[in-house]
Amino acid sequence: QVQLVESGGGLVQPGGSLRLSCAASGFIFSDVPMNWYRQAPGKKRELVAIISQSGISTNYIDSVKGRFTISRNNDENTVLLQMNSLQPEDTAMYYCMTQILEDSSWKAYWGQGTQVTVSS
Repeated sequence: QVQLVESGGGLVQPGGSLRLSCAASGFIFSDVPMNWYRQAPGKKRELVAIISQSGISTNYIDSVKGRFTISRNNDENTVLLQMNSLQPEDTAMYYCMTQILEDSSWKAYWGQGTQVTVSS
């Protein structure tokens, strides 16, 4: 079955860095785009970054452009989110997500999330 397992979250001071990792299994990883979402307490879940199947194309929400970098390794079935210059407003649960075509419809799969807390 499809599994997405995030790791790498933690507590970091403002200005610090973290690297999140998502290990995928149960599907052909190189066939699908991959996404990182986040959800802060009391806020809607938002799409942070997306990477194409090949990894050539990426896109980010404005608030993380220039600070976060999404990448993927199709040989190891992993997607990374390098987060630099972290700010308190980046505090959230971060989720790995993808959509897979099943029975002619797209089904969303989510990891369990990894907590990122930015605080002094």
